[in-house]
Amino acid sequence: MKINKLIVLQLFAICTFCFSLTSFGQGQSGVMLDKIIARVDNHYILSSELDEMYNSYAANGQKAPEKCQILESLIINKMLLAKAEIDSVTVEDKEVDNELDGKMSYMIQRFGSEKNLVEAYGKSVDNLKTELRTQVKEQKIVEKMQRTISGNVKITPSDVRKFFNAIPKDSLPYIPSEVEIGHIVRLGTVTREQKDKLRNQLQELKERAEKGEDFAMLATIYSEDVGSAKNGGDLGFAKRGAMVPEFEGAALGLKPGEMSSIIESQFGFHLIKLIETRGAEYHARHILLRPDYNKGTDVASAVRVLDSLRVLIKSDTLKFAKAALDNSEDKETAETGGIIQDRNTGLGRLTLDASMDPALYFAIDTMKVGDLSVPVSYRTEDGRSAMRILWYKSKSEPHTANLRDDYEKISQIVLSNKRNHALEDWFKKAQGDVFISVEPEYKNCKILGLASGNDS
Repeated sequence: MKINKLIVLQLFAICTFCFSLTSFGQGQSGVMLDKIIARVDNHYILSSELDEMYNSYAANGQKAPEKCQILESLIINKMLLAKAEIDSVTVEDKEVDNELDGKMSYMIQRFGSEKNLVEAYGKSVDNLKTELRTQVKEQKIVEKMQRTISGNVKITPSDVRKFFNAIPKDSLPYIPSEVEIGHIVRLGTVTREQKDKLRNQLQELKERAEKGEDFAMLATIYSEDVGSAKNGGDLGFAKRGAMVPEFEGAALGLKPGEMSSIIESQFGFHLIKLIETRGAEYHARHILLRPDYNKGTDVASAVRVLDSLRVLIKSDTLKFAKAALDNSEDKETAETGGIIQDRNTGLGRLTLDASMDPALYFAIDTMKVGDLSVPVSYRTEDGRSAMRILWYKSKSEPHTANLRDDYEKISQIVLSNKRNHALEDWFKKAQGDVFISVEPEYKNCKILGLASGNDS
């Protein structure tokens, strides 16, 4: 069975996060029988991994590929990890943390709120992050290896024209209407009054614990980290780097049995009690109180900043891209001059149809190309209140694909094809550098052209 390696890699990248969600769910249902079905050097693939990845497609309303194709994607992933170890390819912890934060924001959005998420899995956000971190790190290493293999691949305008001209005219795709939209986001700030209120509440709880009340009982009653509150605020053992820096710094500065001062992090305000340390791990409880971003957020300063920027942009004193880069608190789009990118293609054009974010769709429905909106309410992916101004940069009419209007899309296809060839060549060579073994029950799959059960 010949399988397009690039498609397999994309399947793995797309489904890694779905698999993570499925894995969390499996953890609550008890222990199930498992077995090793493949090995690549010191990396193993379990039968449960294959089943979970396969089932995750149905859970996300997608048609699943054949199990052989999924198994091959898992083996290719392990090959890339094994070769990364051989070639000393690593990723920075900060890069992993940034990716992890993005995935956690997606999970919170998917479940409607952080509270719903922790109730669904019976685990705190920090514990969920700890479980997901290894998978995220492996995914980042895989991506880095792919860039290492095909990062130097280049294409020319001649390559793009040649590819386009080879497509039969009656087979050219129909491109729906697309828009370019930019935004500049300013977050609301939690009011000083609310911050002081939360600090005072935690200080009172600390004093009650110092007078002899059980910290675990106080956490159960008052902590807004629903997952850990069920266990008296117990977060279990955490490795260094797993928690947010403010929390970890405070916890590691304590002796067993000590309580911290009131600590502020991106999740809210914490009172921490260290239980014990074990090598590079530490075990703590905490009581978390969260700001109410709906009731205790001041957006007036955000509106003032955006109003000022809007005046400068409309008078052509300041370019929108520069204003976004220097002022937007949506860091992902700030680096693209404020242009909102399609998450599937990575391009700065959004299809104008039902797949668009409804809030964005209805906002631009009343605007004309070139318009700059007044500040409007905005809810970030992690649920924070904010304000933003929108720039309706451009709109394309529905049309048959052509080089003038769709060069960027076509060039991406040509580049992907060329990178595919580079990856194909790499896999042929890499198979001789790593040990690969697949159980005989998958002999019909002919993974990577190997007869299953044989070693490479």
